[in-house]
Order: sequence, then structure tokens, then C-alpha cells
Amino acid sequence: MHLSAIDWVIIALFFVMTMAIGMLVSKKAGSSSVEFFLGGRSMPWWLLGVSMVATTFSADTPNLVTDIVRNNGVAGNWAWWAFLLTGMLTVLYMQNYGVDRELLQTWSFMNYVTAVKKQDF
Repeated sequence: MHLSAIDWVIIALFFVMTMAIGMLVSKKAGSSSVEFFLGGRSMPWWLLGVSMVATTFSADTPNLVTDIVRNNGVAGNWAWWAFLLTGMLTVLYMQNYGVDRELLQTWSFMNYVTAVKKQDF
């Protein structure tokens, strides 16, 4: 594969922009754990939801979808859409637990949820 000059310029700009953004926010993010993990609690809910959904699209996601379609046909792809729907509903429903209780990470959320009595949950 041969990359032309414009390809190399686009790649270089991507890395320069990524480094610039990282340097700009690194001082603020390093000031406290709330800044690092939660963006100072100033990010809108929809951006956090998009971030959460985007993290599920890792290298193994295409393999999962391919396996579902291979084993169950195109109709099996509805399982993937069910994952998407339940993931979005989880963001909307569960976000109040973390925000109201000022939880920072998934493990603190899980500790909170498992420590709550069934009738309180």
C-alpha cells in the first residue's frame, strides 16, 4: 500500500491534534480524581452515554456480530440491536445512582448496589 503526501499530512495532523488536546486537558484532569474520572462532573449526560456506548465498540465487537450472523443468520442480528437498546436504557436508568451518590468508578457503583438491601433498591 502506497500512501500519498496528503495521507501522511492527515495522519500527522491527527497525531498533532490528539497530543494538543491531551496536553491542554492533562493539567486539569490531573488536579483531582473527580476531574480525571468524571470530567469535573460537568459533562452532559448524552456525551457520557455516547462515550459509554463507544467503549463497547472495541476490536472484538465485529467478531461478535459476525459470529451472531454466521450462527443465526441475519435475523440473529436482532440480538445485537437488543444489546444496543438495553445499553442505552441502562445509561438513562442507572445514571441517577452514580450522580446522586457521587460515585467515581464502576467498582464503587457495584459496591454500593450490592450493599443496598433488596427492598431499598
